[in-house]
Amino acid sequence: MRFASTRAAGNGVGFSAALREGLAPDGGLYVPTRWPAMPAALQSPDLDLPSRGASLLLPFLAADPLEGELPAITREAFNFEAPLVTLDAAAKLSLLELFHGPTAAFKDFGARFLAASLARVPRTSGRTLNMLVATSGDTGGAVAAAFHERPGMQVTVLFPKGLVSPTQERQLTCWGDNVRSLAVRGTFDDCQRLVKEAFVDPELKSRARMSSANSINPGRLLPQMAYFAAASLEVWRRYGEPASFVVPSGNLGNALACLWARAAGLPIGEVVLAHNANRTVPDYLASGVWRARPSIATLASAMDVGDPSNAERLRALYPDFNELRVAVSACSVSDEEIRARIRADYASRGQIWCPHTATAAEAYERLPAARRAAQRWVLVSTAHPAKFPEIVEPLIGRAVSVPQSLAGLFARASSYVEIEPDLGALRAAL
Repeated sequence: MRFASTRAAGNGVGFSAALREGLAPDGGLYVPTRWPAMPAALQSPDLDLPSRGASLLLPFLAADPLEGELPAITREAFNFEAPLVTLDAAAKLSLLELFHGPTAAFKDFGARFLAASLARVPRTSGRTLNMLVATSGDTGGAVAAAFHERPGMQVTVLFPKGLVSPTQERQLTCWGDNVRSLAVRGTFDDCQRLVKEAFVDPELKSRARMSSANSINPGRLLPQMAYFAAASLEVWRRYGEPASFVVPSGNLGNALACLWARAAGLPIGEVVLAHNANRTVPDYLASGVWRARPSIATLASAMDVGDPSNAERLRALYPDFNELRVAVSACSVSDEEIRARIRADYASRGQIWCPHTATAAEAYERLPAARRAAQRWVLVSTAHPAKFPEIVEPLIGRAVSVPQSLAGLFARASSYVEIEPDLGALRAAL
């Protein structure tokens, strides 16, 4: 299997090389050059998530130095559950809970897989590998946790100062050791731009060995296919119907993982992208005109992306716009609608949503009744509500229980350095 840039045809590189480089030399994103058939073993009902993930991803690592390591990688990375919970049996509605990892967000799956893989990639020199990660909230914490104290690896987390929740900021800044945090005086889009500029900057390339831990790295996206595979196969075994997913979306990494799983042959029906007030993707699907814009701060802060990088992969997967509009749909949800959905679903279902999951729940409720009734739907729950107590608790009138993994963070000291949103400032910090 080879991975080629979205911007140039060619033979591409193997999985390990794409993992190390993060971004293609021409600035494009790595994508598989073909979609392998779904392995028959993947459908076995006896597989746990690590085994299912290894079976699914094996064709993507074919003939790569990491091929034989894949079972050990998934066993190390996926050491927590991703349960599919029945939410409303009559309405054929389920919930995929992706917040049971060490930082209580779905980003743990990809971050831990990436760290476990890079730790096993044969090293050609003794130079430290510098992982750069831009975060709008959850990615940086997951990457910091996954790479903390790993020898030969340095992590630099860039986050928009004042635009993440207090709990998220603590997750980004409490690690020390080989993890450093930079508070950028700007937006997530500024952070993401700085990471991309760093990869093509001659000065930085000459003195640092760098890779990305954002979803621009295929090592983040591919493992996220595993839980979509597991959930869709479970729905198929139970009901003999494909699963349709409502995915909270920002930089489109999780959405692409779902669409890649469908391209690989998993029984996945519709895919609905639930965006917050950053409506670049919904507007694009409505008009056919791509218009990136500055990001807007919302309650669902991890989705505050005005120019999502993975849109490039989305267009590579569906180069014909009419085909793209059939393959995926999207909507935008306001902060007030997020608040209303958190209140309503706590009152009616006893469910406590984080703002991102509430965005997906609102998108589902907007679907026409006939469309909802015609399919098996799965809401993708991407973060634990305890990460957003200042938002959630006043809306439901009670405290949210805190997972032990989050509670432990508050005992750690917090430290970060502020920088301006320009490459010169990042060079100096590095």
